[in-house]
Amino acid sequence: DEVAGGARKFLVHGVVSGGKLRPGMPSGARMPHQGAPMGPPGSPYMGSPAVRPGLAPAGMEPARKRAAPPPGQSQAQSQGQPVPTAPARSRSAKRRKMADKILPQRIRELVPESQAYMDLLAFERKLDQTIMRKRVDIQEALKRPMKQKRKLRLYISNTFNPAKPDAEDSDGSIASWELRVEGKLLDDPSKQKRKFSSFFKSLVIELDKDLYGPDNHLVEWHRTPTTQETDGFQVKRPGDLSVRCTLLLMLDYQPPQFKLDPRLARLLGLHTQSRSAIVQALWQYVKTNRLQDSHDKEYINGDKYFQQIFDCPRLKFSEIPQRLTALLLPPDPIVINHVISVDPSDQKKTACYDIDVEVEEPLKGQMSSFLLSTANQQEISALDSKIHETIESINQLKIQRDFMLSFSRDPKGYVQDLLRSQSRDLKVMTDVAGNPEEERRAEFYHQPWSQEAVSRYFYCKIQQRRQELEQSRVVRNT
Repeated sequence: DEVAGGARKFLVHGVVSGGKLRPGMPSGARMPHQGAPMGPPGSPYMGSPAVRPGLAPAGMEPARKRAAPPPGQSQAQSQGQPVPTAPARSRSAKRRKMADKILPQRIRELVPESQAYMDLLAFERKLDQTIMRKRVDIQEALKRPMKQKRKLRLYISNTFNPAKPDAEDSDGSIASWELRVEGKLLDDPSKQKRKFSSFFKSLVIELDKDLYGPDNHLVEWHRTPTTQETDGFQVKRPGDLSVRCTLLLMLDYQPPQFKLDPRLARLLGLHTQSRSAIVQALWQYVKTNRLQDSHDKEYINGDKYFQQIFDCPRLKFSEIPQRLTALLLPPDPIVINHVISVDPSDQKKTACYDIDVEVEEPLKGQMSSFLLSTANQQEISALDSKIHETIESINQLKIQRDFMLSFSRDPKGYVQDLLRSQSRDLKVMTDVAGNPEEERRAEFYHQPWSQEAVSRYFYCKIQQRRQELEQSRVVRNT
């Protein structure tokens, strides 16, 4: 990482070969070459300065030289390569900026106190790993149902309104009673109270059939997608006699639960459970009794109890959910027998019952809010950016310090090394083959090959001129 980070900083700050940068220059700039222009002189031979004199263009290797791209066109465009767009360049710059927060070893040697920063960086890395692991654990926990058992206290009360002969309306002249079914969750720590009806899937009140007939003795409430939650139910009927009634309450289980077939319930030791819990209990029974086929792990060899329930000696485990459908029944409702009293001496009579219900774990809301919160993330991101900017500033100061020290020790040798470095960089950037520094000197052209090169050059020019004359003569004759 340190080497990769150093390479990226090398590119960002425009450090030339040898790690030297001219002071006062903007980051990424290069020193201009001082002295005569590089490359062979072109005017004595009337050829392109990018081509070695004496060699025909057709005889050169295609990959050895490339013409410079026209003004306004980059080298990548001239070669047909895709040029990165502005967003891509900004993303690349961001990656370079956020790549590393580690101080280079040379800076740590110069400033021993920087070890405290490195210790903090190591602790931050461990803390980030711990937080990331905990976030994954929370995400996995939220995928599973998080329920806890609570007590729902049920209040059943009734009032009696005797008949009033002098009443003006018909309702007051007839005796009637009113039944109320209400409830609340005991020791509910949540700030948002749940409505009483939200705990139930259906409520059926069965009155005395002899008193109210077969068509009016049932009062039913069933949950629908558009049901409005309420804090209680009330039923009002005419009558002046005490009435025996039966309340059937069906709890709304989330996820849905089922009552097991008696044989399966005895085998697994479960009465009412969710489908996933039943399948898991079956798998535990298979593992405990070693019913899985040793040769084909996909099959289960049932024992005598298993065969009686599923009515087959051998089956695939993937078939069990489908076969369970016939063995799962709707859960039993909660049955409460109550007497609606119309005794004038007892105007109000209340009965209380405690019911076990499953509610969401209060910690689940906190876990969800923790995963969705972005305030801390924004603050951490801002601090990270500040750290990176500081590290970049430290690296820049280190480069300037190295420059000053190198220049002060050997000014002449430093400038010469810098010029050689710039020449190598220019050679790489322009993709020029050969040695331009050597080719610009006169001694280079007094070598044995120069005479042959000049002869080939003039021969190529004569051939080119001959072709032009032939073409012009053909055009004139036509």
